[in-house]
Amino acid sequence: MDKKRVRDYMTYDVDTIDVRGTVQDVIDAIKRSTHDGFPVVDDNEVVGYISARDLLFVTPESSVKDVMSHRLIVAEPDMVISDVARVIIRSGIQKLPVVDEDNRLLGIISNTDVVRSQIEHVSPEKVHKFIDTLERLHGLKPALSRGPVRITELLPTQSKIYMDELEGRIYEIQKGLAEPVIVIKKPRKTLLVDGHHRAVAAKKLGIKILEAYIITINSDMELGLERTAHAMHLRNLDDIEILDYARHPLVAGTSRISRYY
Repeated sequence: MDKKRVRDYMTYDVDTIDVRGTVQDVIDAIKRSTHDGFPVVDDNEVVGYISARDLLFVTPESSVKDVMSHRLIVAEPDMVISDVARVIIRSGIQKLPVVDEDNRLLGIISNTDVVRSQIEHVSPEKVHKFIDTLERLHGLKPALSRGPVRITELLPTQSKIYMDELEGRIYEIQKGLAEPVIVIKKPRKTLLVDGHHRAVAAKKLGIKILEAYIITINSDMELGLERTAHAMHLRNLDDIEILDYARHPLVAGTSRISRYY
């Protein structure tokens, strides 16, 4: 996690508002973009931030300088993502301008970027917890190592992944930030336990080898994961369905609930 830095996840192309502008300029910017707030700059130096809620009870002719928030929390490109997450959680601020040592605007990092950086995060605790489960349920004594695995040999155990997360994993692989997947290596097959988005992303990029935490089991005992994969007719990564965000079950659930309120 510590190797994940702001510079790897921030947005570099940022819409800004000039400090000499008016509230009408901000309204126009909101209408033509998908954003509800913007860094305020003076010759690319960040001097404030203005959001839609700052426009309440002011006229379109009001000066941006008089309406904007002057007390600003910013991030630096070399900050680790975990530090940015703490700032966002404790302050309630959704977006932080990223600046250089002269307070010049370099980009912006949002709470969404922070969440994206942590999806499918692998920790040693996660690996050992899975090993403990195998020992407890099946009486097995797995061995743990770390090394390369061939993508073509992976048997997936998850039938669906999501396009937005897949795009994030592609970006991470291209930036050299991808974490290892978790696999179970048996005498005649290698089960992909965790990291399906990363594996599909690597395949799309033409990568043939992935770094992995390898849990080796010298037994042909059929695991529950194998039965699940067989029931879902999963043979290789091409059998995984890629869903777009609009079809995410949590989004669909929210839509159904909203009809009753």
